[in-house]
Amino acid sequence: MEVAYRDYIISDDKSLVQLNSVHKMLSGTYWAEFRSREVIEKAIENSLCFGIYKDGAMVGFARCVTDYSALYYLCDVVVNDGHRGKGLGKALVKAVTEHERLSHLLAMLDTNDAHGLYKQFGFEDGSATAMRRKRPG
Repeated sequence: MEVAYRDYIISDDKSLVQLNSVHKMLSGTYWAEFRSREVIEKAIENSLCFGIYKDGAMVGFARCVTDYSALYYLCDVVVNDGHRGKGLGKALVKAVTEHERLSHLLAMLDTNDAHGLYKQFGFEDGSATAMRRKRPG
């Protein structure tokens, strides 16, 4: 899948993902700032990934953990600081939610600060019954 948006390309071609760029972008987030490069690499290997590219450089990223039959979990949605404010986050979430392998599935995500973005694409506030198990160690 490849989508043109202004002078950017959004692609699910994992061979285009630039690990150093993803690590740098995620290290500036509240949810992944302490993730090692090795953990990010393994997460990419085991996920459906989306990148935003301009002139060959990766400037945005999102990944989905999915079974491709019932649900997917959208995570690690990030746009490089220098490219924010151009609608790229919206374009990226649109590409994910309309993706042929995901559009018919139940979608889930967690966010502390981007509810408005995701509500534009049909995401709703979750129930109070959601639970998490903390990572051991």
